[in-house]
Amino acid sequence: MEGSTENLKKEKIWTRDFTLICLANFFVFLGFQMTLPTLPLFVEELGGNDQLIGMVIGIFTFSSLLMRPYAGHALETRGRRFIFLTGLGIFVISIGLIGLIHSIAFLFLLRLIQGVGWGFSTTASGTIATDLIPPRRRGEGMGYYGLSGNLALAFGPTLGLALVGKISFTQLFLICALLGLAAFTLSAFIKYKEVEPVTVEVPKRKWDIYEKSAIPPSILIFFITVTFGGIATFLPIYSLQKGLDGIEWYFFLYALALLISRTFAGRIYDRRGHQAVFIPGTVMIIIAMCLLAWLPNNYMLYLAAIFYGLGFGTIQPALQAWSVKEAPVNRRGMANATFFSFFDLGIGIGSIMFGQIAYFFGYSSIYVVAAFSVLLSIFIYISMLMKNKAA
Repeated sequence: MEGSTENLKKEKIWTRDFTLICLANFFVFLGFQMTLPTLPLFVEELGGNDQLIGMVIGIFTFSSLLMRPYAGHALETRGRRFIFLTGLGIFVISIGLIGLIHSIAFLFLLRLIQGVGWGFSTTASGTIATDLIPPRRRGEGMGYYGLSGNLALAFGPTLGLALVGKISFTQLFLICALLGLAAFTLSAFIKYKEVEPVTVEVPKRKWDIYEKSAIPPSILIFFITVTFGGIATFLPIYSLQKGLDGIEWYFFLYALALLISRTFAGRIYDRRGHQAVFIPGTVMIIIAMCLLAWLPNNYMLYLAAIFYGLGFGTIQPALQAWSVKEAPVNRRGMANATFFSFFDLGIGIGSIMFGQIAYFFGYSSIYVVAAFSVLLSIFIYISMLMKNKAA
């Protein structure tokens, strides 16, 4: 046991290339996170309502979703560098152009294009990180990789909301594009894994749009990221309606809790498996949703942020590591594509569905429905465990 622990320590995670992919991920996520709480405000400025806000957010995630299967294949045929840099380039151009438009119709078009770039770049970056992490430390390594996105989340929404009152939306989206450009520049210096020729004949499917081994964790992440659609899209407006002024602190505390959870959750997964992290994480998310549905004051808003951050930070890296664990080496790109397709689908369906719920029933109803979505994931997870035991 002691020798095994020593071997794990010798398998280095923080190489030069892993550091570069984490930095690139930080900058592109920072630009993206700055738009999350500010885009709904931009849609309102253009004359949109809650239903249109949900659709603007949702169409981006569905566009990203449609691109991920192609990106997963292309990562194994065209290579990591081409797909990653292409995705970043599309993202930079589309987000920079958003601030120049004055029509919701054009905003829909740019969000579609932006989703293509996001689908390419995030599928590629997760696969690149997976390539660079020693297999026996994958849970821990994916936790560290996820920290780069979480750090961006700690500052992005707060920075975006702080700037939106001081500068124009045009300037805001240009800053976001420049952050994406920084990610592109850093990514150009990464030494990417070469495409490996397939030595074993793999049966070809007519509709090869997912990796079968990644389906169980992907289904679970879908029901969890539904909640994210309700938070990222409507929480800033909901908190203002409640007369609360602490939304910037919500995102900061959420990100801080994510950082804390990811320092230990990945190691727990590596040593004890997903059984040790999934149910505790989901219970914390359910508590957060109940607090948001109630939301009497800023203190409950902050407590909800902490519970949600701890829960999501515990679950997400474990499910992502699980999704690539059983996949063949030449299918890791497709495994990541499958995982993030369900990730996006949850956010997209959540955003559109919660837009309708907010319009007809009010904002607090969003978080009641979100809590039931996470509860359903627990029942599905338990049924998966029972089925595996029976087999």
